[in-house]
Amino acid sequence: MMRLNKYLSSCGICSRREADRLIEDGRVTVDGRTPELGLQLSGQEQVCLDGKPVQPEADQIYLAYYKPRGIVCTFEKKEKQNLLTNFSYPRRVTYAGRLDRESEGLLILSNDGDHMNRMMRARNAHEKEYVVTIDQKVTEDFLEKLQRGVYLPELAVTTRPCQVKKSGRCEFHIVLTQGLNRQIRRMCEAEGRKVLSLKRIRVMNIRIGDLKPGEYRDIEGEELRELLKALEGEQDKNQKCKTSDEQ
Repeated sequence: MMRLNKYLSSCGICSRREADRLIEDGRVTVDGRTPELGLQLSGQEQVCLDGKPVQPEADQIYLAYYKPRGIVCTFEKKEKQNLLTNFSYPRRVTYAGRLDRESEGLLILSNDGDHMNRMMRARNAHEKEYVVTIDQKVTEDFLEKLQRGVYLPELAVTTRPCQVKKSGRCEFHIVLTQGLNRQIRRMCEAEGRKVLSLKRIRVMNIRIGDLKPGEYRDIEGEELRELLKALEGEQDKNQKCKTSDEQ
């Protein structure tokens, strides 16, 4: 048995959270009927999105894509500048770890919904590296505050400790292991700075390299094996923890 949102994710359509939104919007049918959230599938049903049958892909695709600034991380047509209109690929894929409209840089795209879901889970603490330019000089005091963790009153949370390094007069590199909404921008604003540019250059072991805005490349070979090994190792660890908790 498999939950409907996980099935849609495994088809490379979207994340599980976005799948729930598609179900709530009535765009998904199961055997011709509108399902409820949490529906369990046996594997014999016909699942359709917007009237078209969907099923898991026979082979899996992994891409590194440079999202340009000004593009919204969504495949929904309601946003004029979205991934659907700015990323051309013959197969259906989804992404892990969104970037806000004004940010740019690396997105991992794939039709492997399960691995994309593992990549997005905050508890797995995946490293994501960014280059940030702010409107003031980068000081040691500022870096130390980011490194220790910053309290964000609008989210009522203190960010996790992180790695930070100055790389220019007004520029620094930061490595996060969580993905709060507009986290870096909020952290800088909390310390009286404004972000002028923000670029993600790495997710786990995948680096943006020489990609230009709008370009993508296949993730393959040793790079892909290292990525999948890390994600599958987390799955095994989570299953062991779940089994231990149930005993």
